[in-house]
Amino acid sequence: MVWALPMVALLAGCDGGKDTGKKDEAAKPHAVATYVSAPWEALPAVSDSDLLAGFESWRSACQRLKADPVWGATCAAAATVPGDAVAVRGFLKERLDVFGLRSADNTPNGLITGYYEPVYPGSLTETATAHVPVYGVPDDLIIVNLESIYPELKGKRLRGRLEGRVLKPYDDASTINGQGSTAKPIAWLTNPMDLQFLQIQGSGRIQLAGGRQLRVGYGDQNGYPYRPIGRWLVEQGELKKEDVTMGAISAWAKANPQRIPQLLASNPSYVFFSARPDSNEGPRGSLNVPLTAGYSVAVDRKVIPLGSLLWLSTTKPDGSPIARPVAAQDTGGAITGEVRADLFWGTGDAAGELAGNMKQQGQIWMLWPKGAALPHVPDAPAGT
Repeated sequence: MVWALPMVALLAGCDGGKDTGKKDEAAKPHAVATYVSAPWEALPAVSDSDLLAGFESWRSACQRLKADPVWGATCAAAATVPGDAVAVRGFLKERLDVFGLRSADNTPNGLITGYYEPVYPGSLTETATAHVPVYGVPDDLIIVNLESIYPELKGKRLRGRLEGRVLKPYDDASTINGQGSTAKPIAWLTNPMDLQFLQIQGSGRIQLAGGRQLRVGYGDQNGYPYRPIGRWLVEQGELKKEDVTMGAISAWAKANPQRIPQLLASNPSYVFFSARPDSNEGPRGSLNVPLTAGYSVAVDRKVIPLGSLLWLSTTKPDGSPIARPVAAQDTGGAITGEVRADLFWGTGDAAGELAGNMKQQGQIWMLWPKGAALPHVPDAPAGT
């Protein structure tokens, strides 16, 4: 799993509860999202090249979905579709229905962000310049899947360490950064901020001497909630909320190296990594298939099942329009609820520039197999 956090998650937060004055009205639960049937004509027009690229991105995961009760039959039929726009359009209209996503207040617009696969300099061994460990998953990290006992807690897990017969919280990021870990490092980076951004993205490449790029991906996490480091800088009066970007955070860290430990300690979450096979493919998402730059998205699987084919309408940070089919192939800690997607932009600095500035409004339609029951969306907590 890539464990993607969008760049907006550098500052992500939620509003505190506000007194509405309606003390006598009990808050009622509501679905975090709804699906509204729509005609095919409601979809924004897309180019043939975008149509084919989005379809191929979705079809690339069909091997993983062949036994899926919803997508299995559609995937089997997709295998024989020729690679031309007329055939693809005909197949989609024959096999799939269109549903627009709506938020809890029935609005079609939601937040579309971006993520990418960074490349950072490093080494397989500790050196005078490469001294920041990229830890693998520690052997003493215990994971408890709560949904096996409490189905209402689907997707919730406890992580900790056994002390005798008691499961205690695992070390937070500040402790690991200061005291190290029992885990074995799989590589070493030159900059602690590179490690933080690598953890935010959840996967990346480490540029080694000699030209090789070591690929690393999300292995596991220490169990603490992610707290955006950008929010800490705003709270400290170091940056304005509207100015928080990865570039601004990096610039602040370069100007204030002595305060980097404080900045990193503000986020207790810590991601452990695993080495991945060398490849020029995109990183593998939660479906364990390579992501396609520009055509794979991370979603909230409570709203959009993994493997789904979506139709996305949004803009790039410069305002130019994006309309294309995309494949729901990944998840992320900050990708939650309502009309929400995180678009994968690819590998390297150019992709990082796009991802880092993307915080756009957009609409999402879900293309769903005809006759299949729509996903059950849980209620949001009362009062949200």
